[in-house]
Amino acid sequence: MSIDLLGSEPLYRQIAAVITTRIEAGTYEPRRAIPSEAALYEEFGVSRSTVRGTIRLLNEQGLLVTVMGRGTFVVKRDDAPTAD
Repeated sequence: MSIDLLGSEPLYRQIAAVITTRIEAGTYEPRRAIPSEAALYEEFGVSRSTVRGTIRLLNEQGLLVTVMGRGTFVVKRDDAPTAD
């Protein structure tokens, strides 16, 4: 899945969709780190702030958790926050 640098959908949302697809496909496994911010902005050819927006969105959606000084990890479905 590629991103459209000139498309109307914000880049951070396009990258979030790619990462979500990779999580669902098992490419990024539960409780394992995703690639670093630097690796992601190099892969997608975007700025660091765009990658940070992507990670923030996926954290808010409960798909990722960021641990200061350790990295960003895929949340195991059993660990995902639930709406009461």
